[in-house]
Amino acid sequence: MLVLPAPGGELLAWTPSGPRPPEPPETPPSARIAYAAAHVVADARADEPYAVDWDTTLAFREHLWSCGLGVAEAMDTAQRGIGLDWATTRELVTRTGAIAAGRRWCAGVGTDQLPPGPATVASIVDAWREQLDLVAGAGAVPVVMASRALAAAAESPADYHAAYGKLLSEAAGPVLLHWLGAQFDPALAGYWGHDDVRAAARELAALCTEHAAAIAGVKVSVLDAGVETEFRRALPAGVACYTGDDFNYPGLIAGDAEGHSEALLGIFDPIAPVAAAALARLDQDDEPGFRALLGPTVALSREIFRAPTRHYKTGVVFLAHLNGHQDHFRMLAGQESARTITHLATLLRLADEAGVLTDPELAEARMRPLLQVAGVA
Repeated sequence: MLVLPAPGGELLAWTPSGPRPPEPPETPPSARIAYAAAHVVADARADEPYAVDWDTTLAFREHLWSCGLGVAEAMDTAQRGIGLDWATTRELVTRTGAIAAGRRWCAGVGTDQLPPGPATVASIVDAWREQLDLVAGAGAVPVVMASRALAAAAESPADYHAAYGKLLSEAAGPVLLHWLGAQFDPALAGYWGHDDVRAAARELAALCTEHAAAIAGVKVSVLDAGVETEFRRALPAGVACYTGDDFNYPGLIAGDAEGHSEALLGIFDPIAPVAAAALARLDQDDEPGFRALLGPTVALSREIFRAPTRHYKTGVVFLAHLNGHQDHFRMLAGQESARTITHLATLLRLADEAGVLTDPELAEARMRPLLQVAGVA
């Protein structure tokens, strides 16, 4: 038993009592394309704050593949822009490509190698192009990520159309686009040239229509199921919508009579076995079974991704530690301190209720010293 702090200041006695994660399906789920955006594991023994534990990081990708999910590499879950610089990102993509062996994966294409300060549309496109060439060469599906540099440089929607149009007109193969809302990264506020999220969605849908031959899909992370559904219905034929909505993913993946969203989700990192088993139910046309498995994870996900949403990586790494995927709770640049002990205690309880804890005794043993350090007796 543990004594856990709860919101409001009270202490609660807790003993794990929830279900255990299901076994991975014998064959990979195929009813939906599903990527888990994977975190990186810091080297806690290194004498600098940005070192990566490569063996453990790559072992975690093997875990995601073993569950039947695709790996989304070098995305914001991997601390792009808050610890993972371009040199390390380049090595991460190269190392993952070397072990992928034909398994499904995609990787982020950003502009984070640009120097600080103002950038031009031409320099932004050049930066995207450099990263796209690396990702495609490593064998991944390129995911063109929203650019902080473009958000700062663009003066109107026309600047977004010019930048993306230039890149897409030169792309050797179809890519995924990535729309990350300001909840995840405040530097991306007003992306696509609009502060209103629905106007931004219409702008992006128009861009997709204009360049449909070069776009395989769009990941949408705006935490608004209505906006995503409207956007999905506005996309041209052949361009898929990938949900990045970590609040409403079961319903968006299940879809409706007019279509569904594929998945590229940060929450699939800590709940991979449950997510894979749920998706396997969709293969069997068992939507109630799908929702029965995935539905209980939503409360956990909403707590991980609650405001300020950009700190969700802390909860993802915390659960990887509790489940034995890494032997410490440390992150690049000390980001493990971004959330409170009360938040972490809430995650422990919700993970148990959602059937996400692989070994409750291990989770309890790993939580105990964190509570002691925080002064919770």
